[in-house]
Amino acid sequence: MSLFENLEQEVGSLAGGNASGGSEILGHVMSLVNNPETGGLQGLVQQFQSNGLGEVVNSWVGNGANQPISGDQIVQVVGQDKLNEIASKLGMDPSQISGLIAQHLPGVIDKLTPQGQAN
Repeated sequence: MSLFENLEQEVGSLAGGNASGGSEILGHVMSLVNNPETGGLQGLVQQFQSNGLGEVVNSWVGNGANQPISGDQIVQVVGQDKLNEIASKLGMDPSQISGLIAQHLPGVIDKLTPQGQAN
């Protein structure tokens, strides 16, 4: 099973077994994490840190419990324009997208950093 399939399964379990659009959301979460224009995972972690959310993102990277994040905090880090773009592609409201990303991003980053480091 590929990393994407494992993460897709994780999104399904996080959504209570009903991943309605989960794989689509997961694809966009992964594109945020892997975006070469922003420096990939390390760049995304730095974006969180520079927006005052270092403690939160470090909990996802490190070992231990993942701290939650709000949709508003996702907007602060990712930017409304990017969320509007994702929402447009999925035919959803941007406020829904920020909430879904807030729900799934901590688990994705946690799974991508099993050694407690963002490489």
